[in-house]
Amino acid sequence: MEVYFDNSATTKVLPAVADLVLKVMTEDYGNPSAKHGKGMRAEQYIKEAAEIIAGTLKVSPKEIIFTSGGSESNNMALTRTAIANKRAGNHIISTSIEHASVYNPLAYLEEQGFEVTYLPVDHDGHISLEDLENAIREDTILVSIMYVNNEIGAVEPVEEIAKRIKKKNPAILFHVDGIQAYGKFVIRPKRQGIDLLSVSGHKIHAPKGIGFLYVDSRVKIKPLIYGGGQQRGMRSGTENVPGIAGLGEAAREMYQNHGEKMKQLYELKDYMIKRLDEVEGTTVNSLRGELSAPQIVSASFSGVRSEVLLHALEDKGIYVSSGSACSSNHPAVSGTLKGIGVKQELLDSTLRFSFGVFNTKDEVDICIAALKELLPVLRRYQRG
Repeated sequence: MEVYFDNSATTKVLPAVADLVLKVMTEDYGNPSAKHGKGMRAEQYIKEAAEIIAGTLKVSPKEIIFTSGGSESNNMALTRTAIANKRAGNHIISTSIEHASVYNPLAYLEEQGFEVTYLPVDHDGHISLEDLENAIREDTILVSIMYVNNEIGAVEPVEEIAKRIKKKNPAILFHVDGIQAYGKFVIRPKRQGIDLLSVSGHKIHAPKGIGFLYVDSRVKIKPLIYGGGQQRGMRSGTENVPGIAGLGEAAREMYQNHGEKMKQLYELKDYMIKRLDEVEGTTVNSLRGELSAPQIVSASFSGVRSEVLLHALEDKGIYVSSGSACSSNHPAVSGTLKGIGVKQELLDSTLRFSFGVFNTKDEVDICIAALKELLPVLRRYQRG
Protein backbone atom coordinates (compact mmCIF):
# COMPACT_ATOMS: atom_id res chain seq x y z
CA MET A 1 0.00 0.00 0.00
CA GLU A 2 1.37 3.40 -0.99
CA VAL A 3 1.29 6.15 1.66
CA TYR A 4 1.74 9.72 0.45
CA PHE A 5 2.53 12.11 3.30
CA ASP A 6 4.12 14.90 1.25
CA ASN A 7 1.07 17.02 0.49
CA SER A 8 2.80 20.29 1.41
CA ALA A 9 5.16 19.65 -1.51
CA THR A 10 2.33 18.88 -3.90
CA THR A 11 -1.08 17.22 -3.88
CA LYS A 12 -2.94 14.67 -5.94
CA VAL A 13 -5.35 16.45 -8.29
CA LEU A 14 -9.00 16.01 -7.38
CA PRO A 15 -10.99 13.88 -9.88
CA ALA A 16 -13.42 16.69 -10.71
CA VAL A 17 -10.46 19.02 -11.31
CA ALA A 18 -8.75 16.54 -13.62
CA ASP A 19 -11.97 16.03 -15.59
CA LEU A 20 -12.47 19.77 -16.03
CA VAL A 21 -8.85 20.40 -17.05
CA LEU A 22 -9.08 17.64 -19.68
CA LYS A 23 -12.34 19.10 -21.03
CA VAL A 24 -10.81 22.57 -21.38
CA MET A 25 -7.70 21.18 -23.09
CA THR A 26 -9.53 18.95 -25.56
CA GLU A 27 -12.90 20.65 -26.13
CA ASP A 28 -12.96 24.28 -24.95
CA TYR A 29 -9.39 25.03 -26.03
CA GLY A 30 -9.90 28.49 -27.58
CA ASN A 31 -7.69 31.48 -26.90
CA PRO A 32 -9.55 33.68 -24.38
CA SER A 33 -8.55 36.80 -26.35
CA ALA A 34 -10.20 35.47 -29.54
CA LYS A 35 -13.53 37.02 -30.56
CA HIS A 36 -15.23 33.81 -31.72
CA GLY A 37 -17.29 31.40 -29.64
CA LYS A 38 -14.45 29.16 -28.52
CA GLY A 39 -12.50 32.18 -27.34
CA MET A 40 -15.51 33.53 -25.46
CA ARG A 41 -16.02 30.16 -23.79
CA ALA A 42 -12.39 30.10 -22.69
CA GLU A 43 -12.74 33.62 -21.33
CA GLN A 44 -15.80 32.48 -19.39
CA TYR A 45 -13.75 29.82 -17.59
CA ILE A 46 -11.36 32.53 -16.40
CA LYS A 47 -14.23 34.72 -15.23
CA GLU A 48 -15.91 31.84 -13.39
CA ALA A 49 -12.69 30.81 -11.65
CA ALA A 50 -12.03 34.38 -10.52
CA GLU A 51 -15.57 34.60 -9.14
CA ILE A 52 -15.22 31.30 -7.25
CA ILE A 53 -11.88 32.27 -5.71
CA ALA A 54 -13.05 35.79 -4.89
CA GLY A 55 -16.07 34.26 -3.20
CA THR A 56 -13.89 32.15 -0.91
CA LEU A 57 -12.06 35.32 0.15
CA LYS A 58 -15.02 37.73 0.06
CA VAL A 59 -13.19 40.08 -2.31
CA SER A 60 -13.80 41.37 -5.84
CA PRO A 61 -12.92 39.11 -8.80
CA LYS A 62 -11.03 42.09 -10.25
CA GLU A 63 -8.60 41.79 -7.32
CA ILE A 64 -7.47 38.30 -8.42
CA ILE A 65 -4.44 38.01 -10.73
CA PHE A 66 -3.73 34.51 -12.05
CA THR A 67 -0.05 33.53 -12.04
CA SER A 68 2.10 30.48 -12.72
CA GLY A 69 2.10 29.57 -9.01
CA GLY A 70 3.22 30.58 -5.55
CA SER A 71 6.75 31.65 -6.46
CA GLU A 72 5.56 34.06 -9.15
CA SER A 73 2.86 35.40 -6.84
CA ASN A 74 5.43 36.08 -4.10
CA ASN A 75 7.88 37.63 -6.55
CA MET A 76 5.22 39.92 -7.99
CA ALA A 77 3.88 40.92 -4.59
CA LEU A 78 7.31 41.85 -3.26
CA THR A 79 9.31 43.26 -6.15
CA ARG A 80 6.52 45.04 -7.99
CA THR A 81 5.00 46.73 -4.93
CA ALA A 82 8.40 47.72 -3.56
CA ILE A 83 9.40 49.33 -6.85
CA ALA A 84 5.99 50.98 -7.30
CA ASN A 85 6.16 52.52 -3.82
CA LYS A 86 9.87 53.36 -3.61
CA ARG A 87 9.25 57.09 -3.35
CA ALA A 88 7.50 56.49 -0.03
CA GLY A 89 10.49 54.64 1.46
CA ASN A 90 12.89 51.76 1.01
CA HIS A 91 12.44 49.70 4.19
CA ILE A 92 10.82 46.25 4.22
CA ILE A 93 10.12 43.89 7.14
CA SER A 94 9.93 40.09 6.95
CA THR A 95 10.89 37.09 9.10
CA SER A 96 13.79 34.67 9.41
CA ILE A 97 11.67 31.65 8.42
CA GLU A 98 10.22 32.66 5.06
CA HIS A 99 10.12 30.42 2.02
CA ALA A 100 12.87 30.85 -0.59
CA SER A 101 10.35 32.45 -2.97
CA VAL A 102 10.09 35.32 -0.47
CA TYR A 103 13.64 35.35 0.85
CA ASN A 104 15.31 35.49 -2.57
CA PRO A 105 13.18 38.34 -4.00
CA LEU A 106 13.97 40.24 -0.80
CA ALA A 107 17.67 39.58 -1.39
CA TYR A 108 17.22 40.97 -4.91
CA LEU A 109 15.53 44.07 -3.52
CA GLU A 110 18.43 44.56 -1.11
CA GLU A 111 20.73 44.58 -4.14
CA GLN A 112 18.52 47.35 -5.57
CA GLY A 113 19.03 49.52 -2.50
CA PHE A 114 16.14 48.46 -0.28
CA GLU A 115 16.79 47.65 3.38
CA VAL A 116 15.17 44.54 4.87
CA THR A 117 14.68 43.76 8.57
CA TYR A 118 14.28 40.03 9.32
CA LEU A 119 12.36 39.31 12.52
CA PRO A 120 13.36 36.27 14.61
CA VAL A 121 10.84 33.71 15.85
CA ASP A 122 10.34 31.90 19.14
CA HIS A 123 10.53 28.15 19.79
CA ASP A 124 7.06 27.66 18.27
CA GLY A 125 7.87 29.63 15.12
CA HIS A 126 5.96 32.81 16.01
CA ILE A 127 7.24 36.36 15.68
CA SER A 128 7.07 38.84 18.55
CA LEU A 129 4.47 41.54 17.93
CA GLU A 130 6.60 43.91 19.99
CA ASP A 131 9.60 43.20 17.76
CA LEU A 132 7.42 43.97 14.75
CA GLU A 133 6.23 47.28 16.16
CA ASN A 134 9.77 48.28 17.08
CA ALA A 135 11.01 47.44 13.60
CA ILE A 136 8.52 49.75 11.83
CA ARG A 137 10.13 52.99 10.69
CA GLU A 138 9.00 56.13 8.89
CA ASP A 139 10.39 54.72 5.63
CA THR A 140 8.79 51.26 6.00
CA ILE A 141 6.65 50.54 2.93
CA LEU A 142 6.04 46.79 3.05
CA VAL A 143 5.74 43.92 5.55
CA SER A 144 5.79 40.31 4.29
CA ILE A 145 5.00 37.48 6.71
CA MET A 146 3.86 33.95 5.89
CA TYR A 147 0.49 32.75 7.21
CA VAL A 148 1.59 29.12 7.75
CA ASN A 149 5.20 27.97 7.88
CA ASN A 150 5.78 25.29 5.26
CA GLU A 151 8.12 23.18 7.42
CA ILE A 152 6.61 23.08 10.92
CA GLY A 153 3.08 24.40 10.38
CA ALA A 154 3.42 27.44 12.68
CA VAL A 155 0.50 29.85 12.21
CA GLU A 156 1.27 33.55 12.50
CA PRO A 157 -1.41 35.86 13.98
CA VAL A 158 -1.91 37.73 10.71
CA GLU A 159 -4.92 39.76 11.83
CA GLU A 160 -3.13 41.07 14.92
CA ILE A 161 0.01 41.69 12.85
CA ALA A 162 -2.04 43.79 10.42
CA LYS A 163 -3.54 45.80 13.29
CA ARG A 164 -0.11 46.62 14.67
CA ILE A 165 1.16 47.62 11.23
CA LYS A 166 -1.80 49.81 10.32
CA LYS A 167 -1.83 51.45 13.75
CA LYS A 168 1.74 52.62 13.21
CA ASN A 169 1.20 53.62 9.57
CA PRO A 170 -1.94 52.76 7.53
CA ALA A 171 0.01 53.27 4.29
CA ILE A 172 2.32 50.30 4.91
CA LEU A 173 1.39 47.35 2.71
CA PHE A 174 0.97 43.90 4.27
CA HIS A 175 1.78 40.90 2.08
CA VAL A 176 0.95 37.39 3.28
CA ASP A 177 2.37 34.23 1.76
CA GLY A 178 -0.78 32.13 2.04
CA ILE A 179 0.49 29.16 0.06
CA GLN A 180 0.21 26.67 2.94
CA ALA A 181 -2.86 28.41 4.40
CA TYR A 182 -5.35 28.81 1.56
CA GLY A 183 -7.77 25.89 1.52
CA LYS A 184 -6.96 25.11 5.15
CA PHE A 185 -8.13 28.36 6.77
CA VAL A 186 -11.02 30.71 6.17
CA ILE A 187 -9.17 33.81 4.97
CA ARG A 188 -10.83 37.22 4.75
CA PRO A 189 -8.24 39.74 3.49
CA LYS A 190 -10.48 42.79 3.91
CA ARG A 191 -11.31 41.95 7.50
CA GLN A 192 -7.84 40.69 8.40
CA GLY A 193 -5.99 43.67 6.95
CA ILE A 194 -4.17 41.71 4.22
CA ASP A 195 -3.27 43.84 1.19
CA LEU A 196 -1.66 41.10 -0.91
CA LEU A 197 -2.08 37.30 -0.63
CA SER A 198 -0.10 34.66 -2.57
CA VAL A 199 -1.63 31.26 -3.34
CA SER A 200 -0.45 28.16 -5.24
CA GLY A 201 -2.84 25.73 -6.92
CA HIS A 202 -0.96 22.48 -6.52
CA LYS A 203 -1.14 22.73 -2.72
CA ILE A 204 -4.95 22.43 -2.85
CA HIS A 205 -5.38 19.53 -5.33
CA ALA A 206 -5.25 21.73 -8.45
CA PRO A 207 -2.64 21.30 -11.24
CA LYS A 208 0.94 22.53 -10.99
CA GLY A 209 1.85 25.73 -12.80
CA ILE A 210 -1.12 27.80 -11.65
CA GLY A 211 -1.74 30.15 -8.74
CA PHE A 212 -3.03 33.60 -7.98
CA LEU A 213 -2.17 36.83 -6.25
CA TYR A 214 -4.89 38.77 -4.46
CA VAL A 215 -4.14 42.49 -4.69
CA ASP A 216 -6.38 44.95 -2.87
CA SER A 217 -7.72 47.49 -5.34
CA ARG A 218 -6.06 50.32 -3.40
CA VAL A 219 -2.55 48.84 -3.70
CA LYS A 220 -0.07 50.53 -6.01
CA ILE A 221 1.72 47.75 -7.92
CA LYS A 222 3.52 47.41 -11.25
CA PRO A 223 3.13 44.47 -13.66
CA LEU A 224 5.67 41.68 -13.61
CA ILE A 225 5.08 40.72 -17.26
CA TYR A 226 4.43 43.26 -20.02
CA GLY A 227 2.82 42.37 -23.34
CA GLY A 228 -0.68 42.09 -24.78
CA GLY A 229 -2.47 43.54 -21.77
CA GLN A 230 -4.24 40.42 -20.49
CA GLN A 231 -5.59 40.47 -16.91
CA ARG A 232 -6.09 44.24 -17.04
CA GLY A 233 -2.45 44.70 -18.02
CA MET A 234 -1.20 43.26 -14.74
CA ARG A 235 0.03 39.93 -16.15
CA SER A 236 0.27 39.86 -19.92
CA GLY A 237 0.39 36.64 -21.94
CA THR A 238 -2.25 34.14 -23.02
CA GLU A 239 -3.83 32.80 -19.87
CA ASN A 240 -3.40 29.19 -18.74
CA VAL A 241 -7.11 28.47 -19.13
CA PRO A 242 -7.01 24.75 -18.18
CA GLY A 243 -4.99 25.54 -15.06
CA ILE A 244 -7.18 28.49 -14.12
CA ALA A 245 -10.36 26.41 -14.54
CA GLY A 246 -8.82 23.62 -12.46
CA LEU A 247 -7.78 26.06 -9.75
CA GLY A 248 -11.29 27.46 -9.55
CA GLU A 249 -12.79 23.98 -9.25
CA ALA A 250 -10.25 22.97 -6.58
CA ALA A 251 -11.02 26.12 -4.59
CA ARG A 252 -14.74 25.36 -4.83
CA GLU A 253 -14.24 21.79 -3.60
CA MET A 254 -11.83 22.69 -0.78
CA TYR A 255 -14.26 25.21 0.67
CA GLN A 256 -17.32 22.94 0.41
CA ASN A 257 -17.94 21.39 3.85
CA HIS A 258 -14.70 23.11 4.81
CA GLY A 259 -15.16 22.79 8.56
CA GLU A 260 -15.61 19.03 8.34
CA LYS A 261 -12.58 18.63 6.08
CA MET A 262 -10.38 20.59 8.48
CA LYS A 263 -11.74 18.72 11.51
CA GLN A 264 -10.62 15.47 9.89
CA LEU A 265 -7.20 16.91 9.07
CA TYR A 266 -6.68 18.16 12.63
CA GLU A 267 -7.67 14.74 13.98
CA LEU A 268 -5.21 13.10 11.61
CA LYS A 269 -2.41 15.49 12.59
CA ASP A 270 -2.97 15.00 16.32
CA TYR A 271 -3.18 11.24 15.83
CA MET A 272 0.16 11.32 14.03
CA ILE A 273 1.75 13.30 16.86
CA LYS A 274 0.29 10.90 19.45
CA ARG A 275 1.70 7.91 17.58
CA LEU A 276 5.09 9.60 17.07
CA ASP A 277 5.35 9.97 20.87
CA GLU A 278 5.56 6.15 20.96
CA VAL A 279 8.66 6.13 18.76
CA GLU A 280 11.88 6.16 20.76
CA GLY A 281 14.28 9.05 20.17
CA THR A 282 11.67 11.23 18.45
CA THR A 283 11.11 14.97 19.01
CA VAL A 284 7.99 16.55 17.51
CA ASN A 285 8.55 20.16 16.38
CA SER A 286 4.93 21.02 15.56
CA LEU A 287 2.22 22.06 17.99
CA ARG A 288 -0.91 20.02 18.57
CA GLY A 289 -4.45 21.08 17.74
CA GLU A 290 -5.39 24.44 16.28
CA LEU A 291 -2.22 26.09 17.59
CA SER A 292 -0.65 25.04 14.28
CA ALA A 293 -1.80 24.17 10.77
CA PRO A 294 -3.90 21.02 10.31
CA GLN A 295 -1.74 19.42 7.62
CA ILE A 296 1.90 19.57 8.81
CA VAL A 297 3.88 17.59 11.39
CA SER A 298 7.63 18.06 11.74
CA ALA A 299 9.58 15.48 13.74
CA SER A 300 13.28 14.89 14.45
CA PHE A 301 14.73 11.39 14.84
CA SER A 302 17.95 11.25 16.82
CA GLY A 303 20.85 9.28 15.40
CA VAL A 304 19.54 9.02 11.82
CA ARG A 305 20.13 11.36 8.90
CA SER A 306 16.85 12.54 7.42
CA GLU A 307 17.79 11.62 3.86
CA VAL A 308 18.64 8.07 4.91
CA LEU A 309 15.34 7.66 6.76
CA LEU A 310 13.40 9.26 3.90
CA HIS A 311 14.70 6.71 1.39
CA ALA A 312 14.22 3.83 3.81
CA LEU A 313 10.56 4.81 4.14
CA GLU A 314 10.32 5.21 0.38
CA ASP A 315 11.45 1.62 -0.05
CA LYS A 316 8.33 0.68 1.91
CA GLY A 317 6.09 2.87 -0.28
CA ILE A 318 5.88 5.75 2.22
CA TYR A 319 6.60 9.21 0.84
CA VAL A 320 7.60 12.08 3.15
CA SER A 321 9.86 15.14 2.95
CA SER A 322 13.11 16.15 4.60
CA GLY A 323 12.22 19.83 4.20
CA SER A 324 10.65 22.10 1.62
CA ALA A 325 10.64 20.39 -1.77
CA CYS A 326 9.78 23.76 -3.29
CA SER A 327 13.15 25.22 -2.39
CA SER A 328 15.50 22.69 -3.92
CA ASN A 329 16.10 18.99 -4.32
CA HIS A 330 19.52 19.51 -2.78
CA PRO A 331 19.79 18.96 0.97
CA ALA A 332 20.50 22.02 3.11
CA VAL A 333 20.18 23.02 6.73
CA SER A 334 16.71 24.44 7.38
CA GLY A 335 16.60 28.07 8.40
CA THR A 336 13.24 27.41 10.03
CA LEU A 337 14.55 24.59 12.23
CA LYS A 338 17.53 26.72 13.25
CA GLY A 339 15.20 29.65 13.86
CA ILE A 340 13.02 27.73 16.33
CA GLY A 341 16.05 26.39 18.19
CA VAL A 342 16.13 22.73 17.13
CA LYS A 343 19.26 21.12 18.59
CA GLN A 344 22.26 21.10 16.26
CA GLU A 345 22.44 17.31 16.18
CA LEU A 346 18.79 17.10 15.05
CA LEU A 347 18.91 19.64 12.21
CA ASP A 348 19.81 16.96 9.68
CA SER A 349 17.53 14.35 11.29
CA THR A 350 14.14 15.93 10.66
CA LEU A 351 11.25 14.84 8.45
CA ARG A 352 8.03 16.60 7.50
CA PHE A 353 4.79 14.61 7.29
CA SER A 354 2.06 16.55 5.48
CA PHE A 355 -1.50 15.46 4.91
CA GLY A 356 -4.29 15.99 2.40
CA VAL A 357 -7.93 15.10 2.02
CA PHE A 358 -7.13 11.57 0.81
CA ASN A 359 -5.13 10.46 3.88
CA THR A 360 -6.36 8.16 6.68
CA LYS A 361 -5.41 7.03 10.18
CA ASP A 362 -4.64 3.58 8.79
CA GLU A 363 -1.87 5.17 6.76
CA VAL A 364 -0.51 6.79 9.92
CA ASP A 365 -0.40 3.36 11.57
CA ILE A 366 1.50 1.96 8.58
CA CYS A 367 4.01 4.81 8.77
CA ILE A 368 4.55 4.44 12.53
CA ALA A 369 5.05 0.68 12.19
CA ALA A 370 7.67 1.32 9.52
CA LEU A 371 9.46 3.88 11.69
CA LYS A 372 9.55 1.50 14.66
CA GLU A 373 11.03 -1.19 12.43
CA LEU A 374 13.55 0.97 10.58
CA LEU A 375 14.94 3.35 13.21
CA PRO A 376 16.76 0.80 15.43
CA VAL A 377 18.42 -0.76 12.35
CA LEU A 378 19.42 2.60 10.85
CA ARG A 379 20.79 3.86 14.15
CA ARG A 380 22.97 0.79 14.56
CA TYR A 381 24.15 1.16 10.96
CA GLN A 382 25.03 4.86 11.35
CA ARG A 383 26.89 4.23 14.60
CA GLY A 384 29.03 1.82 12.53
